[in-house]
Amino acid sequence: MTRLATAGDERSWCLFAFNLPAQPAYGRVKIWRRLQDVGAASFKNAFYLLPGGEAALEDFEWILRDVRQAGGDGVIFTATAVQGMSSDELVALFDAARAEQYRELAESIAQFTAQFERKRARPTQGEGAATLARFRDRLTAIEAIDFFQADGREQVHALLRALEPHAAPPAQTDKEVSAMNVENLDQLRGRTWVTRANVHVDRMASAWLIRRWIDSEARFKFVTDRHYRAGSNELRFDMYEAEFTHDGDRCTFEVLAARLGRDDRALATIGEIVHDLDLKDQKFGREEAAGVQQLLAGIVARCAQDEERLERAYVLFDDLYSSFNGER
Repeated sequence: MTRLATAGDERSWCLFAFNLPAQPAYGRVKIWRRLQDVGAASFKNAFYLLPGGEAALEDFEWILRDVRQAGGDGVIFTATAVQGMSSDELVALFDAARAEQYRELAESIAQFTAQFERKRARPTQGEGAATLARFRDRLTAIEAIDFFQADGREQVHALLRALEPHAAPPAQTDKEVSAMNVENLDQLRGRTWVTRANVHVDRMASAWLIRRWIDSEARFKFVTDRHYRAGSNELRFDMYEAEFTHDGDRCTFEVLAARLGRDDRALATIGEIVHDLDLKDQKFGREEAAGVQQLLAGIVARCAQDEERLERAYVLFDDLYSSFNGER
């Protein structure tokens, strides 16, 4: 059996092993899809592997929660080396998977373009726009899990550039947002909001929502204990068993926004972006997501302290909200 070592490699890895009951079968399919969405590589038919880091640990922890809800259990652990395989060999597992995805996408784009070139005709604007949007969504999803710059990306970009003249912006349609029962917001004011340290997308956006829409003087507390129990006058968010956290296929931001019960398209749009970045399932395919992700990554890179990250994120999300709200 392959043994995990604890030293001797410049990279770190996060590994996940789990078991599920044989029935219902859809439980296994759901977990498999979630592992594919986060870019996990199958390893030795026993583990799933991600490059080490806070994001990988968080991805596996959410999947572990889904496994337990489906009646199974699992374990997550980290290592700096895997005896029997070099770091380059492990990287190759990811590169091979991403290269195959790039190849399949390039083939689909080329086939779509070729069918009109053979007829010496162009797709209708609506058809071209819709198809281009789907291709871009697929590319964004692959790039999000292309951890080591696999081959094939540039070819896809070139094929998309060739397809762009056929496309026009797709028509936007408003989605009706159903409001949940709104808890008395007074009960949520004057509280200390607790979340995990080293905040990233969902926690940064949720803190902004809390400050802007629930309590402008909300206090925040950052903890490293992943099973932290709320104290007097505290509310937890984006943590296991928190008062406000992921619910079904909704991220914490979406849960909080629904609790507000506001018919606010700009807020809903931000929720779609945060959902796609946090859950990595491309449910909404917001084209703005890549830019927002880059800006948030810059905040994380420059700001070591969680308090400073939130202050910078408040400005970003205020500006984003104004943009979607048509404010001048």
